[in-house]
Amino acid sequence: MNLTITGHHIEVTPAIREFVTTKLDRVIRHFDHVTSVNVILSVEKLRQKAEVTLHVRGKDIFSEAEDQDMYAAIDALVDKLDRQVVKHKQKTQDHGHNAMKKQPVTE
Repeated sequence: MNLTITGHHIEVTPAIREFVTTKLDRVIRHFDHVTSVNVILSVEKLRQKAEVTLHVRGKDIFSEAEDQDMYAAIDALVDKLDRQVVKHKQKTQDHGHNAMKKQPVTE
């Protein structure tokens, strides 16, 4: 998995980098088909914004969050992303199971 963290008008310190990677580990634990993750952290006046694009097999999942604190924005972002990844995982798993249930049983 490739992880890219960039900052717009903010310096990405080792503490922020470590915080983002530990939070994203929770998301990646749910779904192991993640190929790359792009994180953009930006600051505009008093608005701290965090965006992430998660590339999984067959889909790109995008999420963003804003807050006055960068760490709170990252927390909110990871919560949103986690819900989206779990939903995507359930969709991919349910797709295969429905086909098995619909087949008629022949004796």
